[in-house]
Amino acid sequence: MSRTSVVERQTRMPATAEELYAWHERPGAFERLTPPWERVRVLRAAPIANGAMVTLEIRVAGFPVRWIARHREVIPGRQFADEQVEGPFESWVHTRRMTPLGPDACELDERVEFVPPLGALGGVARPALERQVRRMLAYRHTLLHDDLALHRRLGGSHLRVAISGASGLIGSALAGLLTTGGHEVMRLVRRAAAGPDEIAWDPERSRVDDAALARVDAVVHLAGAGIADRRWTEARKRLILDSRVRGTRLLAEALARLQPRPAVLVSASAVGIYGDRGDELLDEQSPPGGDFLAAVCRAWEAAAAPAAAAGMRVVHPRFGIVLSPAGGALARMLPPFRAGIGGPLAGGRHWMSAIPIDDVAGALLHCLLRADLAGPVNLAGPEPLTNAAFTKALADVLHRPAVLPVPALALRLAFGELADHALLVSQRVLPRALAGSDYQFRHPDIPAALRFVLGREPAQPPGSGPAGRRG
Repeated sequence: MSRTSVVERQTRMPATAEELYAWHERPGAFERLTPPWERVRVLRAAPIANGAMVTLEIRVAGFPVRWIARHREVIPGRQFADEQVEGPFESWVHTRRMTPLGPDACELDERVEFVPPLGALGGVARPALERQVRRMLAYRHTLLHDDLALHRRLGGSHLRVAISGASGLIGSALAGLLTTGGHEVMRLVRRAAAGPDEIAWDPERSRVDDAALARVDAVVHLAGAGIADRRWTEARKRLILDSRVRGTRLLAEALARLQPRPAVLVSASAVGIYGDRGDELLDEQSPPGGDFLAAVCRAWEAAAAPAAAAGMRVVHPRFGIVLSPAGGALARMLPPFRAGIGGPLAGGRHWMSAIPIDDVAGALLHCLLRADLAGPVNLAGPEPLTNAAFTKALADVLHRPAVLPVPALALRLAFGELADHALLVSQRVLPRALAGSDYQFRHPDIPAALRFVLGREPAQPPGSGPAGRRG
């Protein structure tokens, strides 16, 4: 019997074969299609052309491994393949074929043929490797289908978008969605020698390159010190506030003095503005709370006032809990839950307003392109869950028990003030502005969102299906 495994997947895509091929040629395509549970870094990219080489760094058992692939079998607008030249497998060929299905659709057929490493020992790992490849293809096809559908639905002309915090969890997802959709991204960076796709800024010294900023169509401001990544001290709280207000005010004042100026500023905020509200249903018209994070969010949003006063459309996306295994709250939850020692926090009765990372990126693009959206926009899923329900959903997806509750006292001892203001706060938030502007959620319920971002039985787009065999 041959040692070669073959895994395939076919999906009807809402784009022509030529459009889908062009999508793969754009900057950020590889990163956009990399599942968030994988750790892959592009060291050297290359255009899709026969013989062109791509160099990656992947993690195998926690160790970095270089993977070099060569493009081959390139037929522009129809197909290309990547063949491993150096890497972890004995052999690996990944082929994508785009077959026209009429004036506005095509079928994407992805086929991966590989021989596991380590000879006979690799054969033991073959079933697990085949499952991993099937998970990867399922994720790629669902995400790609939904990205293409979103771009087709929103339309719009080419945008040049400046992003602060572009290397963060949200910024990198948005940048990939924009560039693969044919838009251009300019990253705000804190070094003076900015590159051709960068804009220099220094919030601490109140400096920003006005001339470069004047060349963009829109600005997305995401930068700010982490809120829940360490215990709060008075110095940390000042940094949380100052990093948001200072940067926002700098950009808003710079944009206000430009002529002409970008059409829209999307300046981040958070559902923390509502404070701890128990079972109360909250939307964009709800009054703010009175705790520390609510005060931070009020000052954060107010700092963008100069741009609004100058006539710019200003949108404040109020982020809920962003779900991705690549970072944020979910990444911190996964180790104990995978070990079977997860459980509800302080009884689990408080409400959590969460949203998967790809709906965050999609909603931000929606905010950029919908001229009727301005002011606060809640970025949270349409079905908030209690902490107990979220805990059960995550445990079910991971096939683990979640029976070890964490008492409030233990959280307060471990995290101090942060526990009551970020971990145990109850916010039952509804995304009324998004719903009223016809945003279509990719994953409207949290269990489905968790299955997708963790690669567990991900949702299948119409016309998709897996196939796998051993040669």
